Amino acid sequence: MKTMIVTGASSGIGLAVAEVMLDAGWTVGLIARRAEHLQALADRHGKAAIPLPLDVTDAHAVDTGFHAFVETTGRLDCLFNNAGIFTPAAPLDEIAVADWRRAVEVNLTGMFLCARRGFGVMRHQTPQGGRIILNGSVSAHVPRPGAAPYTATKHAITGLTKQIALDGRPFDIAASQIDIGNAETDLLRDAAHQATLRGDPPPEVMDVAHVALSVRHMAELPLTATILFQTIMATKMPYVGRG
Repeated sequence: MKTMIVTGASSGIGLAVAEVMLDAGWTVGLIARRAEHLQALADRHGKAAIPLPLDVTDAHAVDTGFHAFVETTGRLDCLFNNAGIFTPAAPLDEIAVADWRRAVEVNLTGMFLCARRGFGVMRHQTPQGGRIILNGSVSAHVPRPGAAPYTATKHAITGLTKQIALDGRPFDIAASQIDIGNAETDLLRDAAHQATLRGDPPPEVMDVAHVALSVRHMAELPLTATILFQTIMATKMPYVGRG
């Protein structure tokens, strides 16, 4: 039995990944704040889906949730560190300090708290090791307009991924970052609607299922191999080029 925890599992990319891994026979811990959404997923998949309703910015809750999962499964083979938010777009001087702090808390501190706990489990379990996959973004390389909090936190995730990869070497803990560009989720559909209201063309998108399959491939690699960084995106989105 292979085991995995997915954060942000109640919707979007996290939900898609959780469903793919469950269908592949993994036991999956489901972390998000919306307990009813996690329970609905568990009802569809049975005992292999373990709801862990919690806030990833709460260190005690994260520790408790990971402990409960490992008490049930015996080990943790993979963490998909995915939970994140996108705050309202604005020019830099109009970004609310509260939005900046909220983005840092969820997108960076929440990622750190979950990675920290997952690392500890993997380091001390027998056999030792595991894999931590962090959801970066193409914004870890190129920003969207008006998105300083999101862009800054996703750049920070790249540094965190490299640090986990380095610190994990002695313990057979592999680290990976997946940078996703325009997977069709509720979040992106809202962004497309806002673009339409501004008179801008809608963004090019791809099916979120492609992201889930990419995460599955990363998760199922042996610990002797890793994909340190992967970018998957809608083919026609304006990621490369000169303007």
